[in-house]
Amino acid sequence: MTHTAPSMIVEVKARHVEARDIVTFELADPHGRELPAFSAGAHIDVRIKDGLVRQYSLCNHSEDRDRYLIGVLRDAHSRGGSHAMHDEIQVGDLVQISAPKNHFPLKPAEHTLLLAGGIGITPLLCMAERMAHTDGEFELHYCTRSRERTAFYQRLQDSSFANSVNFHFDDGEASQHLNLDALLGEPRADTHVYVCGPKGFIDAVMTTCKASGWPEDQVHTEYFSGADISSDDDGSFEVRIASSGASFTVPADKTVHQVLAENGIEIMVSCEQGVCGTCLTRVLEGEPDHRDLYLEEHEHAANDQFTPCCSRAKSSVLVLDL
Repeated sequence: MTHTAPSMIVEVKARHVEARDIVTFELADPHGRELPAFSAGAHIDVRIKDGLVRQYSLCNHSEDRDRYLIGVLRDAHSRGGSHAMHDEIQVGDLVQISAPKNHFPLKPAEHTLLLAGGIGITPLLCMAERMAHTDGEFELHYCTRSRERTAFYQRLQDSSFANSVNFHFDDGEASQHLNLDALLGEPRADTHVYVCGPKGFIDAVMTTCKASGWPEDQVHTEYFSGADISSDDDGSFEVRIASSGASFTVPADKTVHQVLAENGIEIMVSCEQGVCGTCLTRVLEGEPDHRDLYLEEHEHAANDQFTPCCSRAKSSVLVLDL
């Protein structure tokens, strides 16, 4: 029993150093054919090598059909993906990718705030270009540690929407640091907020929005890494497959995905940290212990789906719609 997503082979046509520790890869069809369409905020899964799949946001204009552009940060805490992309993937290589998927879509609004932290600029850059193309009103606030770590700096400076871009450097004057309270202190009915970047940055924005009373459906986020959750108290539980009735024990030191894979039940996974939604699986009975950052609070409360790559069970049994 295998759950797979559409995939294709693309060629690495170019790679560029965009900033310190950040490289972009230009991917295109080896035969020059158009690639599947995508919308602002979309990402692709990249199969870097056997057993190593990572997701990267598309950061070129969403009307481009001849290429996909992704940006990859060399992460000191990487589990292998970013180092492999930086050190092993070269121009001319063929790589397998998924069709574009969008769990972070741009919603219609009179005004839009785009808040990017570091490599979180990638999906928001695509959104900015889309809104500039459709005359949408927006502000982009881009926070980085320093000018040398700011990817796409010149591209943004030279863009038609440069007047809507605000750079905030950690090592710069205090006056140019991002003031979240000033920016988000008063909810605006006509405004949507999009935030992407390191977990600490996203948490700061989300905490400010919540404290200021922003409605949940006006604040949108996409995480690049999972939550830090202690596994000290983890125990075992059973997962039952609804279609066959087969039941498997998930021990404290394994995930649901790992146990299912060991028993020939493959679920498509990508991030393995509960941030991308690739492995989202319906729950028919039982109560999940949600450990993802993908589902929203009301979706957690419904308990009818979960992420088997990282989430566990509060009940003794979970019955899965597989």
